[in-house]
Amino acid sequence: MVSANIGWKGEGTGSRASRTLNTVYEIAAIYNTLGQHDKALEWYGRQLAGEEEALGGDHPNTLSTVHSMASIFNKQGHYDKALKWYGRALAGREKALGGDNPHTLSTIHDMASVFNVQGKYEKALELYGRALAGRVKALGEDNPNTLTTVHNMASVFYCQGRYDKALEWYRRALAGGEKILGVGHPDTLATAHEMASILQSQGYYDEALEWFQLGEEKALGMDHPSTLTTVNNMASLFSNQGDYDKALEWYGRVLVGKEKAFGADHPDTTTAVHNIASVFKKQQQYDKAMEWYRRALGGFEKALGGNHPNTLASIHNMASVFEKQELYDIALQWYGRALSGREKALGVDHPDTLTTVHHMASVFDSQGQHDKALGWYGRALARREKSIGNSHSLTQTTIRCLIDLYERSGQTKQAQSLRTRLCVSNRPSAQSRWLQLADLLKPGWFALVTVVFVAFATSFLFRRSLSVSWSI
Repeated sequence: MVSANIGWKGEGTGSRASRTLNTVYEIAAIYNTLGQHDKALEWYGRQLAGEEEALGGDHPNTLSTVHSMASIFNKQGHYDKALKWYGRALAGREKALGGDNPHTLSTIHDMASVFNVQGKYEKALELYGRALAGRVKALGEDNPNTLTTVHNMASVFYCQGRYDKALEWYRRALAGGEKILGVGHPDTLATAHEMASILQSQGYYDEALEWFQLGEEKALGMDHPSTLTTVNNMASLFSNQGDYDKALEWYGRVLVGKEKAFGADHPDTTTAVHNIASVFKKQQQYDKAMEWYRRALGGFEKALGGNHPNTLASIHNMASVFEKQELYDIALQWYGRALSGREKALGVDHPDTLTTVHHMASVFDSQGQHDKALGWYGRALARREKSIGNSHSLTQTTIRCLIDLYERSGQTKQAQSLRTRLCVSNRPSAQSRWLQLADLLKPGWFALVTVVFVAFATSFLFRRSLSVSWSI
């Protein structure tokens, strides 16, 4: 959800100066709505100068303009400037209005949003928690602004890899949104789609697709940010399902929309560039993938800095391309760079950090450095079991890689011991489902069902033998 700028402009004294200030503010707001942010800043600056002269720096109207200028810097991706101006607005609003005033809480909330984008998740949670407590007290549990804060706290948990916690908070936001705003409201849809993203990351693609397909394009228009978010999520789903041409088509729509809305250098635009690179990598078009990853890396470094999670994702994925090209020494160099940054920015137990650890093990394995590979796989396994549990697909992947390496190294006892930690799905197998069906049919049909099952299974296993791969 995107928090609206909460502020008011006074009715004024009826003087010409007051009417002029109100007109200047409205012009700035129009430019802001049109996405012409430089023009908006110019007019907000004129507004601010007039208000400081006429009303003083601590007047609520002046502080509302300061908050609005901070929000423009935030939209432009100038996050340090945004925090500076939000801080100015916050100090003034706390003094003039008090800590629990809705306008003060709006500034606290929006500062938290900036810290979230910067990858400073603990600081974001601290400020969101402060905003939430105040909004529940001042506005109530089901107020739209309160629900916005609940949603955004969920998004921080998601970025931290705390998926169960994220789903818990998204469900809280969704229940409130459906009750107060309705199922088709953009904010309700945004929450549903974030839940879909978590389901997708856990491999529940059919369930994710149901959440994604909620008709925003028709309701809001093709270039609306919520529509572009849905298009992006659909593209990601197509990519995970192996429909790469469709994924590139949909990511292309996102890129065009983001460039139109935010400009070529905005982090959201650069994210679309990064995602296109990832599809090219999956298609094994490594030169194209590297071209697009380099473009993404340059954009993220410029807008977010070298240690931002998005920047580090591009570095990691460039390393993975070098790995695919069997340029192992270069791959290790880039994985090392990603690992150092991720441990600092995200922590040693974050799923993204452990993905890099796992891939470094894979490179050592490919180089024939089996002892090093065992050490790095072991490190990945221990921390994955701690942070996401033994049954998670990523943990199971590391276990399988270790088993394979132990067997190739002749360490069969260690391999056999690890096999006990493999999880067996509780879902009924295809064979058991067919046999249950046969049992329900007349005895004369059993032979036919058996023949059909054998033919189906043979065809299925042949296709799987050509396509199975473990994705990390």
